[in-house]
Amino acid sequence: MRPAGYRPVTSNIVTDPLAPLVDLPGVAAAADKARDALGEVHRHKANRRGWPTTAAEAAVRAARASAVLDGGRTELPTSGDIDDPILAGSLRVGQALDGDALPSMITTWQRAPLQALARLHLLAATGLVGDERQLGRPRSGPGVGERLDALAQLVTGGTNAPAPVLAAVVHGELLTLAPFGTADGVVARAASRLVAASSGLDPHNLGVPEVSWMRRPQMYRDAAAGFAAGTPEGVGGWVVFCCGGFEAGAREATSIADAMGG
Repeated sequence: MRPAGYRPVTSNIVTDPLAPLVDLPGVAAAADKARDALGEVHRHKANRRGWPTTAAEAAVRAARASAVLDGGRTELPTSGDIDDPILAGSLRVGQALDGDALPSMITTWQRAPLQALARLHLLAATGLVGDERQLGRPRSGPGVGERLDALAQLVTGGTNAPAPVLAAVVHGELLTLAPFGTADGVVARAASRLVAASSGLDPHNLGVPEVSWMRRPQMYRDAAAGFAAGTPEGVGGWVVFCCGGFEAGAREATSIADAMGG
């Protein structure tokens, strides 16, 4: 079921499909708090010039937390290869959203978001998919292509909703749809980070909302189920929950900056 207020953007629809979400109780305030918290951490003195270092640490923390939410481990080996394919894939995704690789991913996301999702899945699911020809290819279930196309239209200018709201919708829709059948959670959370970076909400990906979600896994799953149900309460609750994750992720980013000598 498509969430309340969410529908494909076509030439016959001139209204913003996500506008009803912004009017749901608590959503606008939560989005403002997320934006303000991330803005503040970008102004931290350690991030004025040293943001590449703090961003790299944030990428690793985000990848490890995201892997846990998909059933992976967090432990990094002191030597040798990572033997957990979920963690290995999540770390590859993290590298693609960090440093010199991030601008290229943002460009692809803004111009061809489905291509970016395919790239994220290839990185996340290598080692998890038996037939490598399926890497980056959405499954052929009912409505999968239509809903991915609708999501792509939202990302490429189909809404004026605040960035935290759009990030939450992209995140929730990919979790609900599970378009690839493997590593969908890692891909969904990475897509949320891409929205944050490409929109200017978190341009250097300093925030680590994944840690907050990892620490409250049942709340995360319950909120995602509410989004999938499509009721105003469920969708609004998910958006507020995700915005709270961005706010907590900014606190995590502040702790990283403080530890870097800021």
